[in-house]
Amino acid sequence: MQRLPTICPSCTGSLAVKRLYCERCGTEVEGGFSLPPLANLSGDDQEFLLRFVSASGSLKEMAGILGVSYPTVRNRLDAIIAKLSELMPKKEKT
Repeated sequence: MQRLPTICPSCTGSLAVKRLYCERCGTEVEGGFSLPPLANLSGDDQEFLLRFVSASGSLKEMAGILGVSYPTVRNRLDAIIAKLSELMPKKEKT
């Protein structure tokens, strides 16, 4: 299966979803929908997070799975957290 594109191949702007389609009944919904922050991560970062969740969030287990040191896994996770914090919509103070 192809990965969902998030960057415009023409101008490198961010892509948004315009139409959703139900494969079961054929219903289509059209509008302007933003992609979830996780979809905007690279495929490698998404794969890392899937493995991390499968490892119950254990950095030690992730180090063993990836064959790298604990600090390397911690740095990778910190980098992904930083990317996600940039992608997350800012909450307005009430």
